[in-house]
Amino acid sequence: MFSKSRINEPGPKAEAEKPKAPEAPMTKPSMDFTPTAPKGKAGASVLSSDLTVVGNLRTTGDIQVEGTVEGDIRAHLLTVGESATIRGEIVADDIVVNGRVIGRVRGLKVRLTSTARVEGDIIHKTIAIESGAHFEGSVQRQEDPLSNGRPGGTVRLDAPAVEAE
Repeated sequence: MFSKSRINEPGPKAEAEKPKAPEAPMTKPSMDFTPTAPKGKAGASVLSSDLTVVGNLRTTGDIQVEGTVEGDIRAHLLTVGESATIRGEIVADDIVVNGRVIGRVRGLKVRLTSTARVEGDIIHKTIAIESGAHFEGSVQRQEDPLSNGRPGGTVRLDAPAVEAE
């Protein structure tokens, strides 16, 4: 009828008797918008295929162009979609061309995929051209292709001669 119990005896307590950390109360999910990108790092801005932009675009972020841009573009990462056409100079750290570019391309890393169509010069630090890409122009490697200046010692042959007085 009676049994010896260790409940009242001194000594180490059983794990079930250890105090537990208070549990967080259950809350309803918030309807607030929570960005999926890390703080300070937004996703790429996308220009859809039915959009035509006339003018220059400049950002420190990423741009994906699926439509038409008539103007210059400067960005960190520029992706030219298969349906895109850009008429102007593009300058970016990383450039991936899947569509059409008519104008100069300047980038640290330039990649022309098999669907790319480029009519213009490419100034790059590294370049990759996939089989099937269409390219008309010249390719020039520079250590800093993003700078506006020409490398020292370069002479333009089509420039008019200037005589000293």
